[in-house]
Formats: sequence, structure tokens, C-alpha cells
Amino acid sequence: MMQSETAQAHAARAAWLRILATAPADALDGAYQRLGQAQALPAYRLLRKPESGMAMVRARAGGTGAQFNLGEITVTRCAVVLEDGAAGAAAGVAYIQGRSARHAEQAAVLDALLQRPAWHQRVQEFVLAPLASTQAQRAAHAAATVAQTRVEFFTMVRGED
Repeated sequence: MMQSETAQAHAARAAWLRILATAPADALDGAYQRLGQAQALPAYRLLRKPESGMAMVRARAGGTGAQFNLGEITVTRCAVVLEDGAAGAAAGVAYIQGRSARHAEQAAVLDALLQRPAWHQRVQEFVLAPLASTQAQRAAHAAATVAQTRVEFFTMVRGED
């Protein structure tokens, strides 16, 4: 793979990991179940069982100033490998905010499936597309709600020098 293809692959994976991690747990569970009903999911082995811990959130004053520790959040992580005997088995990983072990495990399995060409399109269709659409609708609704309170300031110039 050329360097730009590698960068594109990393960006694509980061995008689907973001969708899986930020999806509501019940929405991800529903999509995961629909995918399993469409075709039997392969068996997987836990490399790292879902475990919760704390992560420090760093921020910058004004977005550009010096970094400071904002606070801690709860994070759950999980890693799996598919046991379908395919060569070059890639590990699926997930880090999610909160303590939902099921959410982290399902996201890790979906990450592993998305790395398989045979599964990629199905997971895109049954899981990622609906979740991404829902997230975009929520973001648009939030932006519209915030836009209602927007105040535009302007300065009138007087005719004097």
C-alpha cells in the first residue's frame, strides 16, 4: 500500500470507529442484531475483555492557549479477533465513553468485521449508514436549536472622521 492509501485507510477506520463509539448503546445494539439476522456473525475471541477505567481529558484555554487537565471521564475498552480462519486476521478494538461493556464488545466486533472485505459492505449498509444518518440528524437538530439563539452584532459607522 502506498503512503496515501495507508493514510486514507487510517482515516476511514477512524471515521467508522468514531461512529461506533458515539452511537447510543441501544441504537448500536439494534443495528448489530439486524446484521446478525441478515447473516450469521463469525465467532470471535476476546483479546481484551471489556474493562472500564478513567481517562484524563485535556483542554486548551480559548482553544489555542496552554493545555490544562479538564477532568476525568469513564472509558470502556475491548479488543477481539475473529475466529473464522481467514488469513491476516485483524484485531477489532473499541474505546467508548461510559461503562457499557456490551457496547464496547459489539463495537470491537464490528471494527474487526469492517476490516474484512467480505463483510465491509454489509456492515456499512446495516450498521454504519443508519447510525451515521441518525447522528447527522441529531447534529443538524442541535445546530438548528442553537442557531435560534444566535445574535449578530454589527457596528454602525458614523459620518464623522
